[in-house]
Formats: sequence, C-alpha cells, structure tokens
Amino acid sequence: MGANMARRLKDVGYTVAAVYDVRADAAKALAEELGAEATSRLSRVTELSDVIVTVVTDDKAQLDVFTNRKDNLLIGAKGRVFVNCATISPKTHVAVEKLAKSAGASSLEGCMASSITQARNGTLYLMTGGDEGVYEKVKPILSKLSDDGKLMTYIGKAGKAFFTASGTEADETAVALAQIATGRQEIIALRHGYSGRSLLAQSLTAHAKYRAVPTQVAAIKHAHAPYCYRCPYGATIEHCGIRCAKDIEELIQTTTTGQIAGFLAEPIQGVGGFIVAPDGYFKVAVDIVKRYGGLFIADEVQTGFGRTGTKMWGIEHHEGVEPDIMTMAKGIANGLPIGACLATVPVADAWKAGNIATFGGNPLSTAAANATIDVIVEERLPENAAHMGRALRDGLEALKAKYGHVIGDVRGKGLMQALELVKDEKAGDRTPDGGAVSRLFEETKKQGLLIGRGGLYGNVVRIAPPLNVTRAQIDAGLAALDAAFGAFAETTP
Repeated sequence: MGANMARRLKDVGYTVAAVYDVRADAAKALAEELGAEATSRLSRVTELSDVIVTVVTDDKAQLDVFTNRKDNLLIGAKGRVFVNCATISPKTHVAVEKLAKSAGASSLEGCMASSITQARNGTLYLMTGGDEGVYEKVKPILSKLSDDGKLMTYIGKAGKAFFTASGTEADETAVALAQIATGRQEIIALRHGYSGRSLLAQSLTAHAKYRAVPTQVAAIKHAHAPYCYRCPYGATIEHCGIRCAKDIEELIQTTTTGQIAGFLAEPIQGVGGFIVAPDGYFKVAVDIVKRYGGLFIADEVQTGFGRTGTKMWGIEHHEGVEPDIMTMAKGIANGLPIGACLATVPVADAWKAGNIATFGGNPLSTAAANATIDVIVEERLPENAAHMGRALRDGLEALKAKYGHVIGDVRGKGLMQALELVKDEKAGDRTPDGGAVSRLFEETKKQGLLIGRGGLYGNVVRIAPPLNVTRAQIDAGLAALDAAFGAFAETTP
C-alpha cells in the first residue's frame, strides 16, 4: 500500500503486521517506522496477517473513506493490488475466505500464493491444480449459482447461464448466441450505448471516447437512443410518440437485409450518462425487433441486481418486455471479477460448438457471487435502493431548483441518478458544459465526496451509491453536493 495509507492505518489504531516487498531492504525503512516486520516472503505475510489486502492510494479523501470503514477494512501489505477489501462487503469477504480455507489454504493469501505474482491486473483466482478433492468442494457453489439456482430465479423464465470474467465477454457471448440461434448476423444497438473494450464491444459502442479503433465488426446498426433531454427529433416526451423506438423499423428496412439477429440495449445507458428510456419505449422497440426475427438482449451490467430499485433487473420496469438473453457483471460478486450471459433454454441450446472461459465461473468469484446475492435478497436491498433512490432524487430535484441555470436535467431510477450540466438552462442554452463538471468535482473533493462523470460530452454527473446506503449517508452526500455547487457557482463565469 502507499506509505501514507500505512501511516494512516497506524494512526487510527490498526496494527500493521508486515510490510512486504520483493526486495526486503525496500520495505525495511517503512517497517521500522511502523513497528512492523519487513519481509520479501508472501508466506511470512500470511503468517502475520489474516488476509492480504492492498489499497494503493495516497489521496486524502480516499484514505478517509477507507480508514473510517472499520467494518470492512482489514490489515494490508505493501505491493501489487490483489484485492481491495475496503470496497467489498464483509459477508462477501467471509464467503471468499471460507472457500479458500475449504480448498486447503490456511488463508486467502495462502490460496493465491502460487499465482499471486501474475495477478498484476488485480484479478484474483483460485489455483485448484487438478485436485479432485478441491473440485468436489467448490462444485456445489457453481451449481448453486447456475443450473436452476439463484440467477435463474430472476431471469423470468427457465434458462441457462454461461459465466465469464467481465461484462465485455458476456456481451460478446450474447451477440454470438443471438447470431447462432437465429442464423442471421445483423445486430441493432443504440447510440450513446457502451458494451466494453473488445473489438466487437467497441463496434457496438456508440460513444467516440471509448472507440479506440474504427469499426472492425460489420453488421451492426445504431438506432437513436431514447435520450429525451436531447431528443434527436426535437420533440418533448409528452408529444414525441416514442419516435426513436418506431424508427427502428425503418432502420431495419433500409440498412439491413430485413432479417436481423437481435437488438442489444441497456435499460438505462450507463456510460452514456444514465439515459432513461421513457415508459413504453422498450415495448415498441422489442415488438419491432421480434417482427423482423430478432432476439432481445438486455445488457444489465450496470442496472442489474437491484440498482434501479424494487426490481432485480432494470428491464423489469418496462411492462410487456421479456429478454431472450441477458448479460450482467459488476454487481454479481461485489467487486470480484465475474460476468454472466443468461439465455432461455431454446436459445442457449442453439450453441453446439465448444466453448470455454478460462476464469469464467471460477470458484472464488462464484462463492462471492452467492454471498452477494444472499445479501441483496435477505437484506432487501432492491427495496432500499428504491427508498433511498427517492430520497436522493428529491434532493437532486431541490438542487436543480436552486442551481437551475447550470443543472439542465435530473434523471435516473433507484440508486442510479444523474445531473446533466449545461451552459444556461434557464436561458434555453443546453450546450453541454463538461468544464462545469470538472470545476464541480474540484469542489466535491474538498467536501470529501467522490462521484462519477459520464455522457457523450462529459457533462453528466453520475451518482450511484452502494445498495445498502443509509438515509443519513444520502443526506450527507446531498449536503456536500449542495456546498460544492454553492462554491462552484461563485467561481462560474
């Protein structure tokens, strides 16, 4: 970890047991300062600490967050990022630790020791080494999550799952599956959408910032997004007749063979700036897609697992719509790497070729996924997201009323809310103001509030608190945002 982080842990009462570096002498000075042992052996760190945790940061605001969360923070070691338990639910961590020990390791670190030096990208995985006994121990975890288990409970109908290591890989699987199941190739995606960083995913993505290379995969057509604040037809939501959805038919008729493989869309476009489709949009869009032989792929990577409130999936907020394929990632295991592609049985069974994902469905991540889903269901976090989301939305609407010249739009569902900043909404100037977001963020950092940015123009403030956020935390965040807007407004030209 950063030296300042180690010192801060010491200051707030934690015991730093060991400072690790591949060169013991490099760790010696800091170890002496902290009264810890310097070591170049991971096995020695394991002996001294229950769990290896690394937080690589010297940012004061982040240090405050990490060191004040004593329920989640465990003692860490200096070095590469293995897993950041400061952002993982204690119950998720306990499940992972339990699995590691059941596999014969004395600790999570002991389980990883043989491969930890290769884990430079933060990926954490279990080395089973072909041990039949270990496989038998982790097999029930896999079947509990897939087969007819937890994920299938929420797809809406019987289905099958293929586990991956990321949302990008899940979207890749979904598109290939739609093409195989229909025998067609052309895919409809949405402008402002984001699907990941592979060649196919970048071709699906309609967001220049995230397209590092020109379109490499043919047969992808982009329809208008249901971006009501910036309607491509210049209409208002009350009088638009959902033209953006109806236009998909002409798009199919004029830019495809007339027979498509599928339609991939996020229920709320995440990277696009939390763009929320109006009621009725997906019913119209999906009905058109079905008429032309396509399957509906719901990308729930950002909206899934209760994020939008009340429902487990974002698409459930749209009546009369049921996906043939769903993709998900992020929220499944609360920070550990796992994604999934779910499909109805007839669609899933269309795949006859061999298929493998090296780390997809690995026992460590699936153990965390089981524990995470248990917490989401048992603690009724979708309901909490709905209640806290309403409180957050009310507070954001109040900010718009107060700072209405710069806040052009407030939108979202549940704990997925956004503010779009513009030059002067009151004067009718909706020119995107990404610079305003940058200036605002300088003020929010001073308030100890870390929030995100999104949107095609970089002018959207994205706010997505943890699903178990409390009313007191929502109120504190809104107060910090109000103070930041106040200071920001004073310095705005």
